[in-house]
Amino acid sequence: MKSGFLQFDQSSIHYLRWGNGGKILVCFHGYGETAAHFQFLANRLAHEFTIISLDLPFHGETDWQSGTLDENKLQSLVEKILLRENLPQSGIYLIGFSMGGRLALCLFEKIPIRVERLVLLAPDGLKLNFWYWFSTQTFIGNKCFKLTMSSPGWFLGMLRFGNKIGVINRSIFKFVEYYIHDEQVRSELYNRWICMRKCKPSLTAIQKLIRKNATTVRLLYGKHDRIILPSPAMRFIDGLSTASISVLDCGHQVLHSKNVDAIAEALIN
Repeated sequence: MKSGFLQFDQSSIHYLRWGNGGKILVCFHGYGETAAHFQFLANRLAHEFTIISLDLPFHGETDWQSGTLDENKLQSLVEKILLRENLPQSGIYLIGFSMGGRLALCLFEKIPIRVERLVLLAPDGLKLNFWYWFSTQTFIGNKCFKLTMSSPGWFLGMLRFGNKIGVINRSIFKFVEYYIHDEQVRSELYNRWICMRKCKPSLTAIQKLIRKNATTVRLLYGKHDRIILPSPAMRFIDGLSTASISVLDCGHQVLHSKNVDAIAEALIN
């Protein structure tokens, strides 16, 4: 494994490299994770792939000082890492988990003819999340979001009440409660959401690009996942002959060593 840093604008982007295979795999981790979460997959595929995994803004060892991340910046920093590592800029395999799935979709939309395969693990971005949209895309919502992150008591109380009367399921309740119970965690949540608010894939455009380029797309979901459900993906791939969905016996954490066979299969076959 090689650990590297790329100077990008005013930022320092940390990334990991594994393997020396002929296929290039670029990885985007989920919320609160790091590039190292793909280590188990690299152990399996290092003979076939050269694997690049990034620490996303406000994650891991990346020091992000470049404002909002958008599709153009995302494309540029990936290209610069590949160039620095003397790797091809085409024939790329993309994989993204949860939040990283949304970024993989955005990058595919920018460079479709250079992407060989797109693998999405319980991806964000296939369904509009009203609260994410309201909190990051509107003036009033952003003000409420910022206030809630500094004084979350009222919101926690509302969550507990919603969970008690059955309006909010326990999985969602525990997920949200974890991310707002601690001041540092709340600060990270605010910075991460605001930083990546401009990474918004156009699903209609992506569907057209998949058809035009006959791109292979594999989507993997957890059968017990209550955070991201497969139903939006089923609508998304309707009519796409090169796309398929698999449902695994797990929860939201699809990016896990117990699923290594299924993920490797999605990348290879």
